[in-house]
Amino acid sequence: MKEFTHYTVMKNEAVDALNCRNGLIYVDCTLGGGGHSELILQRISPNGHLIAFDIDQDAIDAASERLKEYKNLTIVKDSYTNIKSVLKNLGIDKITGGVLFDLGASYHQLTKQERGFSFSKEAPLDMRFNKDSDFSAYNIVNEYSEDELVKIFSEYGEERFSKRIAKAITEHRKQNKINTTTELAEIILNATPRIKTSIHPATRVFQAIRIEVNHELQNVKNTLNDVLDLLEFGAIISVISFHSLEDRVVKQVFKYHSTRCHCEKNQMICTCPPPILELVNKKPIMASEQEIRENPPSRSAKLRIAKCIRR
Repeated sequence: MKEFTHYTVMKNEAVDALNCRNGLIYVDCTLGGGGHSELILQRISPNGHLIAFDIDQDAIDAASERLKEYKNLTIVKDSYTNIKSVLKNLGIDKITGGVLFDLGASYHQLTKQERGFSFSKEAPLDMRFNKDSDFSAYNIVNEYSEDELVKIFSEYGEERFSKRIAKAITEHRKQNKINTTTELAEIILNATPRIKTSIHPATRVFQAIRIEVNHELQNVKNTLNDVLDLLEFGAIISVISFHSLEDRVVKQVFKYHSTRCHCEKNQMICTCPPPILELVNKKPIMASEQEIRENPPSRSAKLRIAKCIRR
């Protein structure tokens, strides 16, 4: 089996938030290395049930081995975006306990050379979480128009030199297709002015391409809204995000569905239905100082929690 490395970020905080109870149904939308799932299973055994999603076969293989002793676990090789249809096919009408999202890519995915997430290692332009997908970073870099590249670099990477970088990419590919991560990183480096920063010039662009390849932000928004239809009264949503764009999506969805009124200001009588969610924490929970020392990438993690209050 291929080695799969994944540090489980805010394991206790995220699972504590679920208030795990024996006999209820829980969903881990991002199985990864199985760290969160294992803790949930420990707390809901013997009669609780956990459904865990992942589209990465390496993650599924590693987690299946780690969790092989648990009989109350169903691992589904599918995207969490299909949660409604998957649960229906499993005969599950409601998530009675809670649902957990860990939106961070695993260390394994980000550092495994052939996956093409890192600009520090030469690899084909890939960045797919789902290796069965036909659409990769290569398609974006070589087929998107200059305006389309500017848009994703600006919106998903918050890159201040988006126009320069997009122009450099489109000029370069007129002569030769861009095939590797290091080739793309070199183009980005040459297109940006030298400024004092600890962040490599390619960092934000690679993030933007990864988000576009995997439709990350739209998937999060759509799935959170889908999950609301599946939650039983009292069930919990626990979401860990790793960059400001993801966290903003989670915050906006939670805020909208926990607000009592969405009427126009000049409307005399409120016709809004009761809110679906109650915010458990108004400000996101951050990783502890000890965890950040053990796993520096966890410093960017934010945990938001909400409870279903619709009967």
